[in-house]
Amino acid sequence: MPQAIAANAQDRARILSTAVAEVARHLEISSTDLGSIIGISQPSASRLMRGDFTVRERTKEWELAALLVRLYRGLYSIVGSNDQLAKEWLKSRNLAFGNEIPFAVIQKASGLVHACDYVDAHRAPA
Repeated sequence: MPQAIAANAQDRARILSTAVAEVARHLEISSTDLGSIIGISQPSASRLMRGDFTVRERTKEWELAALLVRLYRGLYSIVGSNDQLAKEWLKSRNLAFGNEIPFAVIQKASGLVHACDYVDAHRAPA
């Protein structure tokens, strides 16, 4: 049984890491910025984007990675799967963020949480 639990943890880490790498590609987030957003070094972020690194479960990087995926999924829903509109939203000043650029705001954990809450509140009801 412990091997099954370990395999499941490895699968979860691989799945979330792959999702984060896909988000970074879709939104054109550099490894430097990705590292800043999810709290890992730039070299680790670069390896994550190549598939050679996975985020560790039950860590801050795991929580932030999950939030980044949540943000992307929310934006994807709002902009009708148009990555260009999602990128423009991230890079345009927004009064909801004190007239700051959301991409700058999400560099901090509190800003990432705020952006997720904001996007969640504006998504179409399920």
